[in-house]
Order: sequence, then structure tokens, then C-alpha cells
Amino acid sequence: MAAISNDWLDALKGEFSKPYYKKLYDKVCDEYSRYQVFPPKEELFTAFHLTPLKDVKVVILRQDPYHNVGQAHGLCFSVRPDVEIPPSLVNIYKELQDDLGLYIPNNGYLEKWAKQGVLLLNTVLTVRAHQANSHRQIGWEEFTNAAIEVLNRQDRPIVFLLWGAPAGKKKELLNNPNHLILEAPHPSPLSAYRGFFGCKHFSKTNAFLESKGLTPIDWQIENV
Repeated sequence: MAAISNDWLDALKGEFSKPYYKKLYDKVCDEYSRYQVFPPKEELFTAFHLTPLKDVKVVILRQDPYHNVGQAHGLCFSVRPDVEIPPSLVNIYKELQDDLGLYIPNNGYLEKWAKQGVLLLNTVLTVRAHQANSHRQIGWEEFTNAAIEVLNRQDRPIVFLLWGAPAGKKKELLNNPNHLILEAPHPSPLSAYRGFFGCKHFSKTNAFLESKGLTPIDWQIENV
């Protein structure tokens, strides 16, 4: 598995020596050797690579990676520019258009967000092809919970966008009054109409960041 090499490494290094992580490492290596697993091994920790701990302003959580061929590349909700935009991301773009007046781009590549300090984190970092949630409860939750707890301890303001029930459960890890927690239903076609549309999380995020003297996120993904 690709290693974490930036300031996240120091923050999470204690996890790598714990018994659960040894079991997780062995399990994930076995899965990659026997099955088609996403994302590619070298992109496992892309969210951490592109958004160093010191730069995190916003956290968006998703349950696990996309499980169809060519979709997952280590950033939750994101796909490469040449991949069809998945339905949940289509709905995220619709909310952005309604909330901030942005145009809906022709691609789903969210690296621009990550490089501005938006940590796009799957709470489970791998998945077997065509089997959603196939790697839940093998240890990833403990690892990403540790990352969320690191973020909770930061003494600077961070916005947590918790969409859907699995992400909402992470609220119990967040008790730092510096931070803003925004909750809504998941943007999937099954639940977006139950309150994701109209949540205005993007404008609320930027208003909060600006109130703390921080640069807001430029949420516009450009056409390619």
C-alpha cells in the first residue's frame, strides 16, 4: 500500500503499530492479490496526500469508494475527468448551482477542492469491485476515526459536512467548539430530495470560513 508522507504521517503514525492495523494491512494486501479492488493501490491515501493536515479547512465524508471499474481514485465523490459523473456527484453539482449559482461542469474531478483544503475522505478506503461496502469492518473505520479525531483536536476552525447516516455517526467524534458541523441527507438519488437539496452547505461553509478570517473555497469545478 502507498505510504503517507506528509504531516499526516506524524499525526497517524501511532496507528500503524497497533494490532488492528497489522490485520488490516494483511487483509487489504490479500484482497488486492486475489480480487479486483478499488482504488488502485497507489491511490489509497490520495485524500491525505493532496490535503495535508495543516491545510484542512473542510471535511467531506463518504462511506466507501465507488465500486465500478475506473471510478475510484482516492477522493470521495470524485472521478477522473474522462469518467461519467456519478449520480450523487450530479446532485452535489445541482445543489452548488442552486446555492452559489455555479455552472454544472462536464466532469467529476474534484482535485481542485482537495488542493484548497477540502479533505475528501472515504471512511473505508477500499472496496471489492462491484460489491459496495465489501470492506467495511475490516479495520478502515478505526483508522479513519483516528484521522477524524486528529482533526477534531485541531485548534483552528474546520467545517465538517456530514451527508447521510453513516457520516452522521461520526458526529460523536466531534466535540471541539472551534468547528462547524453541518448535517444533511446523502446526495444520492434515493435521498437527495429529503433535505440535501436546499441544505446550502456550500454557502454556509464559506460564510463560516470568512467569519474566521479564512479564504473561502472556490467550489467551481471547471469544464475540461
